[in-house]
Amino acid sequence: MKIAVTSTGPTLDDMVEARFGRCPYFLIIDPDTMEFEAVNNANIALGGGAGIQSAQLMASKGVSAVLTGNCGPNAFQTFGATNIQVITGVSGPVRQAVEQYKSGKLSSSTTPNVQSHFGMGGGGMGMGGGGGRGMGGGRGMGMGGGRGMGMGGGMRFAGSSQSQPGPLPDSGGVESLKREADSLRSQLESIEDRIRNLEKK
Repeated sequence: MKIAVTSTGPTLDDMVEARFGRCPYFLIIDPDTMEFEAVNNANIALGGGAGIQSAQLMASKGVSAVLTGNCGPNAFQTFGATNIQVITGVSGPVRQAVEQYKSGKLSSSTTPNVQSHFGMGGGGMGMGGGGGRGMGGGRGMGMGGGRGMGMGGGMRFAGSSQSQPGPLPDSGGVESLKREADSLRSQLESIEDRIRNLEKK
């Protein structure tokens, strides 16, 4: 049996990292022998989808449980599909977290405990998604002809720089638009990172 713990560093004495998808390291540990493998997390720099990619990586490593501080909905859903137990709210040294797991002090989580894109930085994460409501007139992404990008409504909310299309009457449409806005923000942050990196050269 193997478990995975999100970690700030490559040893058992490092601290449990609060972010799942963007943790610096995954420690793949045999709790019986405490033998472990430190896996450098290549998904930390992804513009979006880090949680899903990291969850798939854990599935490929054959772990039966993941101990972490926080887990968002996309990673949580992936774990559910692969029958991997998720335990959130874990903190302190990795070694201590494994001991708590072995002694039965940690219980499995039934729902994600943070929003999508938790831990990405950038002020726009976790906002309510109300910015720019009705600004786009329902046209495509609300960006045509200067709509939404500089017209106030989309700019007032927690660092959001994209306006959304007009609201749809059903709540499912609103959730879909929120996800689309999150995705666009991720893409924008990724592009801005690439611009900054190019300007440094």
